[in-house]
Amino acid sequence: MTSSRQRPGDPLAAAPIHAVAPATSRSTATPHDLYGELFVDVQMQRVFGDGKSFVDARPKAPPALIRARFEAERRLPGFSLPGFVHAHFALPGHAAASGPRLGIREHIQALWPLLVREHRDAQEGDSLLPLPRPYVVPGGRFRELYYWDSYFTMLGLAADGRRELAEDMLANFAELIHRHGFIPNSSRSYMLSRSQPPFFFKMVELLHEGDPATGFAAHLQALRAEHAFWMDGEAGLAPGQAHRRVLRLADGALANRYWDDRCTPREESWREDVGTAEKAGGRPREQVWRDLRAGAESGWDFSGRWCADPADIASIETTAIAPVDLNALLAGLEDAIALGAARSGDAATAGAFEARAALRRQLLQTRFWLAQDGNGSGHFTDLHRTDAQARRPLTAAALVPLYLGIATQAQADAMAAQVQARLLGANGLLSTTLNTGQQWDAPNGWAPLQWMAAQGLVRYGHAALARDIAERWCASVHRVYLATGRLLEKYDVAQDRPGGGGEYETQDGFGWTNGVFVAFKDGLLKAPAP
Repeated sequence: MTSSRQRPGDPLAAAPIHAVAPATSRSTATPHDLYGELFVDVQMQRVFGDGKSFVDARPKAPPALIRARFEAERRLPGFSLPGFVHAHFALPGHAAASGPRLGIREHIQALWPLLVREHRDAQEGDSLLPLPRPYVVPGGRFRELYYWDSYFTMLGLAADGRRELAEDMLANFAELIHRHGFIPNSSRSYMLSRSQPPFFFKMVELLHEGDPATGFAAHLQALRAEHAFWMDGEAGLAPGQAHRRVLRLADGALANRYWDDRCTPREESWREDVGTAEKAGGRPREQVWRDLRAGAESGWDFSGRWCADPADIASIETTAIAPVDLNALLAGLEDAIALGAARSGDAATAGAFEARAALRRQLLQTRFWLAQDGNGSGHFTDLHRTDAQARRPLTAAALVPLYLGIATQAQADAMAAQVQARLLGANGLLSTTLNTGQQWDAPNGWAPLQWMAAQGLVRYGHAALARDIAERWCASVHRVYLATGRLLEKYDVAQDRPGGGGEYETQDGFGWTNGVFVAFKDGLLKAPAP
């Protein structure tokens, strides 16, 4: 559909959109489903500087009534779209993350309660999904429960003596799997068409640290449901074919990719995605939107690692790529299911998932390993679906196989050399070797990547390098905090300053930064230096 109130001379406002989205129930209808032309007008005319503001707003009347009023009033003389929106919607605020200036550890402890939310009852037209337990939001514009963010937040909650809140978050994720068959990107209706990196099994492991198999057994049904979500369509898939999140490679091996079940612009970034598709030349815009959405499912939204031309976001091709980190995490999930099934006495399931995990480990150690890259030792890499010889960039995702114990010792040693030579910045680990202006590329570093890299390097005997990464990153986080009073979602690992790039201003709060900082300080950086 297209807006009837386009701004003259604005090519983006004139772009019609007819992509068909999946049918939804009233309880999971997205803002675009509910408001149609009103939604498109608000986003395309940039009533709000941040497109997430409108999709997070709560209606003051039933959505059908608001939509009918809009249709009746929109062509009347003097109609004001901003005035209509402010009259009919309660706009969201930012998640509070401020307070008196304290020492950094005291500041983090004071932030936890400021970032806690409860939302138990559904409201018609509200995109926020109800959940049975309290949870921690990341902060800033991120006012809801996010999937992979939460694992790294939970590390800090557990270290700071807030285990009960971490258990509440695990219960919420189990409930989301029960309701939807998977964990959505966040607890918003407009993110129910995609997930995020599968860290549920790591959350279970964290809260059953002394006996993870017992935890996996207790959550076996949820773990298997999540695995089934990622593997949907594998049966009958011929070599070279793909379905949703599954790829069968030319040699018959199974791998996974990121995907989204919708092929419209992201509702929270509608105008930006329309603009990206306009710049994509002859590519079908639905494919561009699908790839942008798949990039959001990856959590790395966005990075040159997803693009045919790393400098051009319009060349994004996420669905053509089998990411090394996703496939490593799924091997970890398969191992967890095998352990949980064995503890439950289900030998058949345990054996089946042990075999799955072994096949995926072998695939990672062979097909996902680039033996020589022109810079000395090899490294783990993403695979391109149609071009097996395509050279993918070195990224911090290449450390995830170490984090999950999937690499050989020789591969881990080679990765340590690559980190030292190409990914280690003055203030921690670079996301990639690319400098594209996207937020998941150089010079930015992110808390989860520091954590997985350091834990993986320790696992393979490179404790000194791991400690160096943690020390550099924590010291920079502390220096930026002293200068600004803020804890941020991302940092520049070349200079002491907030990270930049991407579609929105750098946010503060910030759940996973707080969690990883605390976990480093109470773990790796508390232990005697090697």
